[in-house]
Amino acid sequence: MERIAFQQIEQALASGGAVSALDLLARKFIAEKQYPQLFETRLMEKRLELGLPLIQIGAIEDLPEPARASYEEEVRRAARETGALFLADGDIARAWPYFRAIGERQTIAAALEAAPAALDKTAPSGPAPSRPDVDALIDIALGERVHPRKGLELVIGRHGICRAITYFEQFPDLEDRQACLTLLVETLQAELVANLKNAIARREGRPPTTNSIAELIAGRDWLFGEFDTYTDTSHVINVVRFAVDLQDAGTIRLALELCAYGERLSPQFRMRGEPPFDDIYCDHAVYLRALLNQDVDAAVEHFKNKIAASGFTEGEFDPRVAVQCAQVLVNFLARLGRYAEAVQVWLEHLSHVPAGRLACPTLFQLCQLAGDSRRWMELARQRGDLLSFVAGAIQVNG
Repeated sequence: MERIAFQQIEQALASGGAVSALDLLARKFIAEKQYPQLFETRLMEKRLELGLPLIQIGAIEDLPEPARASYEEEVRRAARETGALFLADGDIARAWPYFRAIGERQTIAAALEAAPAALDKTAPSGPAPSRPDVDALIDIALGERVHPRKGLELVIGRHGICRAITYFEQFPDLEDRQACLTLLVETLQAELVANLKNAIARREGRPPTTNSIAELIAGRDWLFGEFDTYTDTSHVINVVRFAVDLQDAGTIRLALELCAYGERLSPQFRMRGEPPFDDIYCDHAVYLRALLNQDVDAAVEHFKNKIAASGFTEGEFDPRVAVQCAQVLVNFLARLGRYAEAVQVWLEHLSHVPAGRLACPTLFQLCQLAGDSRRWMELARQRGDLLSFVAGAIQVNG
């Protein structure tokens, strides 16, 4: 077959010249799905057109204008064509390098979003050919940040929620972090609902119709014996811990259901957390309810009390823990729009903390959020901070 192909190329050269031969070669590569070779053929066609050496020597940047601009445009066009052919065959992983080279990440993001659910859920494990493909898509979607939420969805389908939680912690700066966090909460909540329903069906003869965890566990104390859990407790703890960053009210309510479940577990599954969330489920529930505008004043007071209470370890005050609690409270107050209170907490507990060690807004960021430029100037004068004073003065004077 290869001998015949060489003969056909020679015939095309003899009858139609170089252009004809390259056109035949391009059609052959398309028919045989040899798309990388097609890409090189397209570039060779362009070099022929421009009178350049058919085998590229040196960098594109070394070409003189206008040949350089024309050749760069053909590289983009050929990459787009090659990538599109791979996508048409459903091969996102091999399409990605071509679209990455020309900066068209959104095309791959759209292809990932449209990937069939079967790819996520039913691809076999082990060394089967499909496994590297799925792992490659995870790397593109999540590792390359092309479509993090889809990447996390693929991780859940391939490896389970435990690995997804690990990935989420490894990439704290994901652009669509909220969508990823929502996916984790919804996945865990759905898993817990299904497991609770199965347990209830075994006891009562049929599964309830509700998908509310609160309704499933209400009046069913028998669900929570000394050794009873309905999903991995560490998964619940981690997802609840992440939930303080949630913005969507509906997802916050789902996270609150996870807290309600956790509060019913026997003591051996009620691990203590880091202050101010010592009681992981109770303290997070207080925080999350306030984000839904429920019992806000009581929640603020709850976390104010935590600063003093959590600062003590074995009877001795630990300023590091107090600082940790204060920063949580400052973030909490900022989320609630209570900036003046946040400023006061900052002044009382965080004035000595270097800016690089803060995990909450700075004093002057809080003043700016509050729109209180005069307080800003006053505090800057007290702290001898000329730069911040000038910034505040400019804001005051418009």
